[in-house]
Order: sequence, then C-alpha cells, then structure tokens
Amino acid sequence: FFSTMANKDDSGMKGAVKSFLAGGAGGMSLVFVGHPLDTVKVKMQTAAVGEYAGMADVFRKTIASEGPLGLYRGMSAPLVGVTPIFALYFLGFDQGKRIAVSMGGPFVKKNGEVSTAGIMFGGGFSAIPGTVLMVPGDRMKVMAQAAKPGQYTGPIHILKSIIKAEGFMGLYKGTVLTLWRDMPGSVAYYGMYELLKAELTPEGGKMSTPTILFSGGMAGVANWLVAVPPDVVKSRFQNAPKGKYTGGMQVLRELVATEGMRSIYKGLGPAMARAVPANAACFLGFEYAMAALNRYW
Repeated sequence: FFSTMANKDDSGMKGAVKSFLAGGAGGMSLVFVGHPLDTVKVKMQTAAVGEYAGMADVFRKTIASEGPLGLYRGMSAPLVGVTPIFALYFLGFDQGKRIAVSMGGPFVKKNGEVSTAGIMFGGGFSAIPGTVLMVPGDRMKVMAQAAKPGQYTGPIHILKSIIKAEGFMGLYKGTVLTLWRDMPGSVAYYGMYELLKAELTPEGGKMSTPTILFSGGMAGVANWLVAVPPDVVKSRFQNAPKGKYTGGMQVLRELVATEGMRSIYKGLGPAMARAVPANAACFLGFEYAMAALNRYW
C-alpha cells in the first residue's frame, strides 16, 4: 500500500508533483503534533542564564503566564508556510535520489536502485530548495516564541517589525546557519528513515503503519542529535538585535565562553521529546498522501 516515492513509471514532472503534495501533507502533520515542544525548545535556547530550571519549568511558566495556547504561539507562521516548505524538502529528497541514480557509481546498487550513499546524497540535497522558503517563516517563529507576552500582536506585526528594523533581507537572517543545520540534519533524517524502513519491511512485503511511525520517530531523533548545536546558534543569531553578531561563529564563541560547552545542546530535551511524535506524524502523513496519489493518479 505504501511507497516512499512516486511510482517508478511516473514521468519526472508527475513524480515531482506527487512528492511536493505528499511532502506538504507530512509537514502539516508534523506542525500540529510538534509545535508545543518546539516552543519549549526555542524558549530554552534563547533564555537568559538561570531563567528556566529545565523543560518542565518552561511548560509550567508558559502555561501559568499565557495559558495552554501559549505553547502554540508562533504556530501560524510555520503552519501557513509549512505546506510549501516541507513540500520542497520532500521534493528535493526525491529529486536528489533521482540525481544520485543518474550519477551512478557508489550512489547505485547492482540492481539499479538507489544505494545508502545515494539516499544520504538526496537527504543533503533536500535542504537546498527547502531553505529558500524555510528561513523567513523560521525567523518569524523564533521571534514569536522567544518574545515576552504582548510584545507582538501576531505574525504581521513581527513581519513589519523585522522589515522596519532590518529591511526585507532581515527575513533571511540566518540563512547560512539554517543550511549548516539542515544539510547534515537531513542526511541523518532521510537516511535513518529509509534504512529503518528497508530493514523492518519484509522482502517483497508491504510497509506497515507501525514501521512508518517507528522509522519516522527515529529519523527525527537522528536529525536532532546532529542539528541541535547549529540550531541553538541559529536561534540566538535570529533573535538578536541587528548588528549584535557578525555571524554564527561569534555566537558559538560567546555561548561556549559564557555558558560552557553544554550550552550548545540547549533545547535537546524538548527537541528529542518532540522528535518522535512529530516526525512519526510527518512520515505517516507523507506516506498516506503518497499512497493515495499513487492509487488515484
């Protein structure tokens, strides 16, 4: 029933459209399930030293001051943009695998299918088109999540504030750091999913829902183990006033000097807690959407 790619006999354009649409469905599933823990992660990463005692403290203080909906603050920006963003990531992954197969060599198995190296290549490639749409929404999300109650009235207010203070290109603050996070993270993400899926699916059999959920959850864990340090740097850089930092290396040096090496893993707890359910939901949404597209188109 399930297929992680469009049908092999699909044309390049048809397969690309299927990957784009199914990726959007997966991204929306991820945001609905994972945003509260993402809010906790960002609050921990951008907080002053000693402001929070841990993940549970962030939950308590956020709910006490803002109510349960405070955990969903900033969700409108990623939710509105998530369909094209994740659509582009899954499209990039699908096309990256196709490019790898066309290149041959270590990217192709003897039977002509994409190899583990080809899957890793496709994962890294996926970050390139996805980042184009990811950064503006991610910048707005970080600012909304790190803001004090009442600081912004909504995403339009944040958008206007960024453009007023930094110009239009302020929306793309942190682009290089996003690539620094997402390229190795995507190698781990898609690589773990595809490898676990292949290992857990009987030869000649069909992939089950539990296999999708487990493989997707572990893919999220693999991604964040790689991506948390650059994500901490990116969040600090994006939330800082214009001109405070010249780049990611200055943020990294300051973090290590003032808070120690452990500071670059700030937010690892909520990132790990979010990774399993959110990415399980993401891949389940993707697989069901792709299966429906393959069945009816």
